Amino acid sequence: MSGHSKWSTIKRKKGALDAKRGKIFTRLGREITVAAREGGGNPEANTRLRLAIEKAKASNMPKDNIERAIARGTGGGDDGVQMEEVTYEGYGPHGVAVLVDVLTDNKNRSLSNLRQVFTRSGGNMAEAGSVAWQFDRKGYIEVQAEGVDPDELFMVAADAGADDVIPGDETIEVYTPREALAAVEHKLVESGYKVSDSRLSWVPKNEIELETSHSIQVMNLIEKLEELDDVQAVASTLHITDEIANAFETA
Repeated sequence: MSGHSKWSTIKRKKGALDAKRGKIFTRLGREITVAAREGGGNPEANTRLRLAIEKAKASNMPKDNIERAIARGTGGGDDGVQMEEVTYEGYGPHGVAVLVDVLTDNKNRSLSNLRQVFTRSGGNMAEAGSVAWQFDRKGYIEVQAEGVDPDELFMVAADAGADDVIPGDETIEVYTPREALAAVEHKLVESGYKVSDSRLSWVPKNEIELETSHSIQVMNLIEKLEELDDVQAVASTLHITDEIANAFETA
């Protein structure tokens, strides 16, 4: 399940694609809006909103933009835009299953853009339900690893209801049942750990191992999907080894 942190590390090393294309404020604003709509406009009582705001601040998003995004979510906006969360399914090259979480105000536009990327990358869209069964919906929490004893973190997380803890050099991944995400995240923060990400995530039940060149083809598809404005997250059944990660970074 360590593909989450490997992919995050790869993106950081290759550079913030969103920022280079000037799209990151749009994506972060949408996430803030939906978080506020679902859990209210108070970040102290809404974990998803608090983390979305922290990400926005870390990306130097102006305060006015953040406040407008919250207002849209709580009904105070004046643009009349209604955002909808949708998960699309597909297959990448070499039979790798792919799930794409989208946040959009126009499903037809989003679907057209996704289909184009899949087709050009040697994959194809799939019918609803044909791919999702290969994944579990779990809580995912990313903790900064510096100065942290993984064994102690495991005890704290497990006591709060976590399923698994996977140590890494830069980050430690914590997986939880979907209903326990908020409780585990709250306990970790309360215990002094630095949480850099917390969300519901698609976790593959089984991963596919491919040779390096084939893996890079799949990773190129994932990267192109993540560049789309409406895409919030992409999950796949691809197994990413350190060797494959290094090859992709230098490709």
